[in-house]
Amino acid sequence: MTDEQDQVTVTFENRDYALTRSPGQVILPQYGRKIHHDPACGHLTDSHRLARFPDPERLLWRRLIDSAPSHDLDRRAEFARSVGLLGGNGQPLTSVCSCVLRPISPRQAATMRPWPLDEALAAFNRDGRAAELDAMKAAARQVNEEFPWEDWPALPLERYALGQGDSARTRPYCYLLEFGTKALGTIAGGSSAKHLIYRRSQDGSWWYDSRYSDEQEAWREVRAGIIAAVTAAREGRIADIDTIDAIRSGPSLVAKTLRIYAPDVSLPVYGNDVVRHFLQQLTGEPAPKVERFAMLARLKEVIDADARFHGWPYDLVVLFLYWWSDPFRTRQIVKVAPGGDGSVWEECRAGGYVAVGWDAVADLRSYADRDEFQAAFSSAYAEKYHGNRSRIANKADELWKLLSLRPGDLVVANRGTSEVLGVGRIAGDGYVWREDRAEFRHTVQVEWDEGHAGRLQEPERSWATVTVKDVPASLWNRIRRAKSTPSALEDDPVPDAAETAPAQPLDRALSTLVEALDRRGQAVLYGPPGTGKTYTALRFAVRWLGELSADLPDVDPYAEPGTEPFRRTLDQLAASGRLTTITFHPSYGYEDFVEGFRPVKDGTDRGGLVLDLVDGVFKQVCQRASANPGHPHLVIVDELNRGNLPKIFGELITLLEKDKRGHKVLLPLSQAQFAVPENLYLVGTMNTADRSIRMLDAAVRRRFAFLEQLPDSGPLQGCHVEQLHLADLLDGLNQRVRTHLDREKQIGQAFLLPNGAPVDSVSGLAAIVRDEILPLLQEYAFDDYSLLASFLGEALVDLEAHTVKELSDEGLVKALYAEFQVSDGAAE
Repeated sequence: MTDEQDQVTVTFENRDYALTRSPGQVILPQYGRKIHHDPACGHLTDSHRLARFPDPERLLWRRLIDSAPSHDLDRRAEFARSVGLLGGNGQPLTSVCSCVLRPISPRQAATMRPWPLDEALAAFNRDGRAAELDAMKAAARQVNEEFPWEDWPALPLERYALGQGDSARTRPYCYLLEFGTKALGTIAGGSSAKHLIYRRSQDGSWWYDSRYSDEQEAWREVRAGIIAAVTAAREGRIADIDTIDAIRSGPSLVAKTLRIYAPDVSLPVYGNDVVRHFLQQLTGEPAPKVERFAMLARLKEVIDADARFHGWPYDLVVLFLYWWSDPFRTRQIVKVAPGGDGSVWEECRAGGYVAVGWDAVADLRSYADRDEFQAAFSSAYAEKYHGNRSRIANKADELWKLLSLRPGDLVVANRGTSEVLGVGRIAGDGYVWREDRAEFRHTVQVEWDEGHAGRLQEPERSWATVTVKDVPASLWNRIRRAKSTPSALEDDPVPDAAETAPAQPLDRALSTLVEALDRRGQAVLYGPPGTGKTYTALRFAVRWLGELSADLPDVDPYAEPGTEPFRRTLDQLAASGRLTTITFHPSYGYEDFVEGFRPVKDGTDRGGLVLDLVDGVFKQVCQRASANPGHPHLVIVDELNRGNLPKIFGELITLLEKDKRGHKVLLPLSQAQFAVPENLYLVGTMNTADRSIRMLDAAVRRRFAFLEQLPDSGPLQGCHVEQLHLADLLDGLNQRVRTHLDREKQIGQAFLLPNGAPVDSVSGLAAIVRDEILPLLQEYAFDDYSLLASFLGEALVDLEAHTVKELSDEGLVKALYAEFQVSDGAAE
């Protein structure tokens, strides 16, 4: 295949690809519909006999995929015919092979060179963007006409704020910015707090910053802040907007306002992460650590200084930047049940949305933040969910999840545990509260594709009682395989990878760990037993290292734990030296970790032993990492707190600090200079039921980021053994443990997930309770059977005999059901 040095990364339709650039001509297949760049491609036979098509600009691949969206092959075929791009059988070519664009992960893409700006500018069709530019100008003109700038000093609150009846009819300013000016880019998503002041639909009260005495004072300050921001932008002082305190909490609204009232001096880019991404792509350097509008000003300076953009309107520049290097590389996939047993599916399919209930809490955007929403949800549904705080919190999280969905994310509509009704893309405004519906008013706009309808070969148990739930990569592949017909959602321009799950964001645990390692270099996952600390560390190793190890065979960063590909990936990472796993214990010492004298064979025929200085595990890993700076190396230390950490780390404890990486110290035994390289990371696990982090050496605590892993009933939601809901069992038991003991002695979800899947039999659950959970609780109770009964109930604990009652498997599960189950059962 082509030398990887000729590869760069490009983005297309929310996905990263490694581009193998054209050698100046493309290979035309005899029968396929894809162009090829590499004559050694495994999809070709006798490639030397195949016709070539001239590609002097080396940009034909981009012109082909830009000619139409990947699901519109008819338009692509028209383009191919127009330029004579035909295969050996005369058929127009409509896609590109993986020898042109190879799907890669976002983290892999971050390690590669971006597609050169000059090449991108040459391929960008400026004339083809005329309609978009006209739409942007028209949208801005509309707002200027309805809200002339000279009216702003006296603009009344009623003309500005959301939440005052039918906003689509009255069209206040905030409605236009969020819903009425999509051509200018979106600021949709999240709560209405981004508008700085609004009226709550649930009770008619005003939300504003608590420092103000009433809504009128708040409005006067906000209005003055917006006027000051636009004035500053017009005077070339965009960075000064960061100092305007009254509008600090509404940066996206302010940035879009600048596009409307100061279009000649501001960029239509509204998210700070997006600004940072574009700045890094254009400069090739990390973005400066400055505030939001100072960074926007810096991006403008870079664009203004680049002669290649001279004469371009800022709108066109931003359209180009999104086309060249789309910052949104991942998308969420969630399943949503449209009513019990799919009762509102036909309405959803016909109306272009998906709808759920919980109507007692109104428009999600009317809540200032998640905490305010959860309090309202708890008040509205406490009786329905029998006061079970964990159940209430989980259901609230399901509904709140809808606010995080953005255009391009996918929704799977399901009925029951096996039937997929359809799959669609989030479109338009995403989440919409539909007051006109009689029920099921929480909706998300969706472009449905029923080609994905079908039945899963194996039921997804958790779907039974959960309305909104994330769809992991493995399940998404099962859904794709179950589809009944070819689908317009096959949006991968490389059909060879059609069964590959779309790039998905890291879940909360893994993304938090990535941030901690980027910040400190080492982190500790700590928490009660069974909370998945080692599981999380290994998942992280497979995903994080796997994405950066495309050069290794049999590495699958998206493999599911417990599967053969997961084990193979761990083995490959370990064999390459990029992953090292060790376990600390009381006798583990400095000589094991860094260096020390060990008995070794003396090399003589007598087979005697001599003491020799031997490198420890950590020193060996550091040496490998130093010799291979292009790849991160990860050390996972299980049971970190069982070792004597000051003794094990010795003088290296100082070198672990991020700003000390690369600095050398003299090792006392070997007298060698030693350093911890920057590409070495360490993740430890720690069971707090054995030892609290408060007992750790202070020098160690200062150098690690500590990430708490608490019990998570999420993997057990919707999973039952007979009538007993496993999530209710875990949540109820832990609520009692917290009440009578502390949070560090809770029971982790892993106890109920043997081999990574929820226990599904009466005998299996009974064995887990008897052999694993009960002994742990007895240890916590110190033979205090009244305390043990407070955990499990007197149906299981005999207080008079000071023993656990001997129950059959069925009797044990029935007793747990009577003690912990909240009888609800159906999804909202």
